[in-house]
Amino acid sequence: MRPPPADPLRVALVGYGVAGAAFHAPFIAATPGLRLATVVTRDPARRARLAADHPEARAVATADALWDAPAAHDVVVIAAPNRAHVPLARAALDAGLPVVVDKPLALTAAEGAALVEGARRRGVLLTVFQNRRWDGDLLTVRRLLADGALGAVARFESRFERWRPQPKGGWRESGAPEEGGGLLYDLGSHLVDQARHLFGPVTRVYAEQDRRRGLPVDDDAFVALTHASGVRSHLWMSAVAAQLGPRFRVLGSRAAYVKHGLDVQEAALREPAPREPTTGAPPPRPGDPGWGAEPEARWGTLGAGDELRPVPTERGDYGHFYAALAAALRDGAPPPVDPADAVATLALLDAARRSAAEGRTVALDPPV
Repeated sequence: MRPPPADPLRVALVGYGVAGAAFHAPFIAATPGLRLATVVTRDPARRARLAADHPEARAVATADALWDAPAAHDVVVIAAPNRAHVPLARAALDAGLPVVVDKPLALTAAEGAALVEGARRRGVLLTVFQNRRWDGDLLTVRRLLADGALGAVARFESRFERWRPQPKGGWRESGAPEEGGGLLYDLGSHLVDQARHLFGPVTRVYAEQDRRRGLPVDDDAFVALTHASGVRSHLWMSAVAAQLGPRFRVLGSRAAYVKHGLDVQEAALREPAPREPTTGAPPPRPGDPGWGAEPEARWGTLGAGDELRPVPTERGDYGHFYAALAAALRDGAPPPVDPADAVATLALLDAARRSAAEGRTVALDPPV
């Protein structure tokens, strides 16, 4: 039996690449009740960056150091390459450690379901970092749906597109398919989760996957979902879009909502903005009051025909995931993301790959 959790909760982070350094560590450090205690990385440059970013955290070379002394931490966050998610999560659960896995939870729904069952059997918390649920634009769509501003939604269009004719390299673009590379895993896991989160289970899946730049994995993909609710979701992900489509276009019986541009958090995490030119104030960082606020010039529009009005974008904050994690560990609150949702997303991605490979629509009975 594990001892009571420490105060603050001691977090071990596995991996300090882009995911670990930009999307996890800043929010862990900024969340009351959490402390970034240990980071697993053997890369000298990443260790140097960790020492500069979070001098209070210690670095260890391998995750075995965590499993050998499980009482030293209260939760493990896995931000390693996709192929390592399942073995690392399984090792954490075997050590009795609560675990957060960056999306996707696994490479297949069967692997994900086995992890969820293992966590249930051991009575150990397992959750998945579906951080895009806390994008400001998605929160805005949720607000419009809750307010009935759109009427009955018929079609939900969602895109993650970029123009990158020359590959950057790295396992996401150049790894073998069995490593979990490609856009369907990388971005589709967000887009499918968002669509299902908004509109419920899915009965039919159609997909297309292409390799436009001669890579071993897809860099241009499309997924169409038919929800049991009657909504149709059309989802695009591309690295070769020379002109970008709208991030969201939601068509309802009363009005439509159209939004361009990505949530502001990712750019701020990857490359923080310069200081404010007049006051010299630094840009907001995770935990600051202005974090995730979008300027008015980027707001989307709501309306029909020529009668359109700008809609303020909700303030996004991936930190809500970690605040909910702390509450789950300390107070027994529900996890920030039900791992069963992540398994359902994987099942839909499995169906999408099958659809693309076979050139047909895949029916799901019962709905997923």
